[in-house]
Amino acid sequence: MLNTGHRHPRLVEAIQRQLERFTHTAYQIVPYASYIELAERINQRAPGRSAKKTAFFTTGAEAVENAIKIARAATGRPAVIAFSGGFHGRTMMGMALTGKVVPYKVGFGPFPGEVFHAPYPCAPHGVSVEDSLKAMEHLFKADVDPKRVAVIIFEPVQGEGGFNVAPPAFVKALRAICDEHGILLVADEVQTGFGRTGKLFAMEHYDVAPDLTTMAKSLAGGMPLSAVCGRAEVMDAPAPGGLGGTYAGNPLAVASALAVLDVLEGEQLIPRGAALGQRLVERLEALKSRVPQIAEIRGLGAMVAVEFRRADGAPDAEFTREVQNRALEQGLLLLSCGVYGNVIRFLFPLTISDAVMNEGLNILADVLTR
Repeated sequence: MLNTGHRHPRLVEAIQRQLERFTHTAYQIVPYASYIELAERINQRAPGRSAKKTAFFTTGAEAVENAIKIARAATGRPAVIAFSGGFHGRTMMGMALTGKVVPYKVGFGPFPGEVFHAPYPCAPHGVSVEDSLKAMEHLFKADVDPKRVAVIIFEPVQGEGGFNVAPPAFVKALRAICDEHGILLVADEVQTGFGRTGKLFAMEHYDVAPDLTTMAKSLAGGMPLSAVCGRAEVMDAPAPGGLGGTYAGNPLAVASALAVLDVLEGEQLIPRGAALGQRLVERLEALKSRVPQIAEIRGLGAMVAVEFRRADGAPDAEFTREVQNRALEQGLLLLSCGVYGNVIRFLFPLTISDAVMNEGLNILADVLTR
């Protein structure tokens, strides 16, 4: 999931330079300029034209938790709407928001209240945009007054849920619902951000902007750093001291994140990722006639997945595991995802060489057609 790859020299150099200066102060106690520099760069690049502010944390789940806190403070409302198949972390609120029971939620309840779920549009699972929107309308009629809802949180491309891409009509409708009822829209870009989808942020593929964006993972190239970026007036809602953390915005991680932005731009990794993703899609499409289990190939940019189903249309988790095991025997590590465990997702670094990419594609073709 590290778009800049393993131990990129420029990231290592940036961390080493910072290591020689200082490793920790707790930003709230002794602030430092690099935190501000990174926040300003993210403010400039995050989706949306309004003035923005950014706060840093440590993990993706922590960013999500704080996005909910910020939204509740800004609206004075308690309720949250999330989606089936979504993944938002392993903290208590993260698990409450997550729309997948095994392995993330089983045995860990009860979870925080005032969290409601609607189905996420997914054509292979028979859920259309209209179905999802009708379900949300039903939520407002049967379960929660929209005037009590602080936030709707969604992934523009679901990660653990199966790399399901949000249809543009769905995202536009979410924005309209939020505007109508005074609800804040949160885009969880922990997995999609920093070049994975062929844009710096996946929301750049849509013609509407969220009020808040969460990010982590590739933000700092493997160092523990996350962030919430959003409209300035929304970010200012919590009282002083309400946000933060001992290691939030750690200077080593901030130095790495600044280098990540430089590398993404300097090495043109975002368009490279889009090209690599297209190469993968074309290879998978060429295999469809020989692999009847392939039900769908989907994704944005380098965030590509393939879903497997049996002849009767049922999810084929067994074949998915076989593909993973065969690939591992040849040195190719593949990750599964999806509510039914029948999807293979591809998360190669955008710095991958053409030779290694071709080797991986050849192994993939072999294990799929064996």
